[in-house]
Amino acid sequence: MDSGLLNIILDYINIVFLVFTVVLFIMFTFMGYLSTRNSLHYKHKNSFGDLSKIMASPMAPSITIIAPAYNEGLTIVENIRSLLSLRYVNYEVMVVNDGSKDDTLEKMIVAYDLVKIDKKIDPNWQSKPIRGIYKSKQLSFSKLTVIDKENGGKSDALNTGMHLSENQYVGCIDVDCLLMPESLLHVVKSFYQRSQKRVIAVGGVIRVANSCKIAGGMLEEIRLPKNWLAKFQLLEYTRSFLLGRMAWGRIDSLLIISGAFGFFDREIALAVGGYDTKTVGEDMEIVFKMRRYMHDRDEPYTIEYIPDPLCWTEVPESLKILVNQRDRWSRGNLETLQKHKDMFFNPKYGKLGMISYPYWFFYEWLAPILEFFGFFSILLFYYLGILNWSFFVAITLSIYAYSIMYSFYAILWDVYSYNQYTKTKDILTLMLFAILEPVIFHPIVVFSSVRGNYKKLFNIKSGWGVITRKGFSKA
Repeated sequence: MDSGLLNIILDYINIVFLVFTVVLFIMFTFMGYLSTRNSLHYKHKNSFGDLSKIMASPMAPSITIIAPAYNEGLTIVENIRSLLSLRYVNYEVMVVNDGSKDDTLEKMIVAYDLVKIDKKIDPNWQSKPIRGIYKSKQLSFSKLTVIDKENGGKSDALNTGMHLSENQYVGCIDVDCLLMPESLLHVVKSFYQRSQKRVIAVGGVIRVANSCKIAGGMLEEIRLPKNWLAKFQLLEYTRSFLLGRMAWGRIDSLLIISGAFGFFDREIALAVGGYDTKTVGEDMEIVFKMRRYMHDRDEPYTIEYIPDPLCWTEVPESLKILVNQRDRWSRGNLETLQKHKDMFFNPKYGKLGMISYPYWFFYEWLAPILEFFGFFSILLFYYLGILNWSFFVAITLSIYAYSIMYSFYAILWDVYSYNQYTKTKDILTLMLFAILEPVIFHPIVVFSSVRGNYKKLFNIKSGWGVITRKGFSKA
């Protein structure tokens, strides 16, 4: 190849990476600003009013918490006890036993004195067959309903719960998540604090519970995870939930609500067909569908986001499980983007089409692929002796320094706003992991994302995989 042409190509590549990096810096800086504004606004707004009045009122709106369970025999009794202890009057806990092969159902029947009841089921509702519906004979467990059905996956289990629920709102959670006692109070307040827009969904921050002290389904002591992978994920979750999603919530452009803690207006969720059972990114896909539904009908609506630490979950401590999880996330991301590709830079959908979708396309889907192939391009340019060292070093150090600065800000803002980790040692440990993350943890995430996209693009069959949890530390 002519050296002049090669230099021109290299110059264009440098320009593309430079522009991509500058836009990334500007976007994340602006997101940090928006999330800070939103957090301050939320804290000020919620400093007024007494949440206990919502709890005590017989007029409080009804909520069904739907918790799919598959082979949860080791912890199911304790998890249900935690869900039944929430500070709210008008709610139901609906556990959907999704064809468990262990003793999950038997343990629930014995522990909560369950008996099978008769209930009319719509024969036209598309889900795996329901084998039985159970209620407790004891008044103290009257809020509990157990659905036993054939295995159909998490989405199918959630759809079954939505269909059988008769309440105004449904909360879709992971059965092994730990909800704070006041969680439903904050959720209800979020649904009702808007007067001109209909709140169709409420999401919230997910906190990492690994190594925390749990007793009787209650969080007794917050501890920093002992596992190195869990520490990196804690840092990532803090950055993503407290800064990233708070920023998107500020401009009402949030496109994903975590499957571990998501609450929906049941009427709208059913109107769009519930969760898509053919994707592994069902938590993102249902938000896309609900937003499109409201946009297409030109109805004023919004999605609220709660920054309070209301939901705690266990993250993978095994490298294999983590890679499988992120592989699945990337496949779900691509599936959703493909399905709703007509939103891409479509002014009909406002900020969603012009800002949110392009962001997810370029920086959630395309960026890991560019990073992956960019690494091999650097090796190739070095081998050919055409690597622009000054440009390479400058842009690499800039990205590294900015990522550390952004992580530091997330850590310190979390300390200032919610102060979950009070020990100086814990804060310094997180800062150390923020310094190490770009060279240790981030390459793992990039590899997982590329692997997931490879599977999806070449139609390599791969499902949810098995997520093995160790269980919360007991007091």
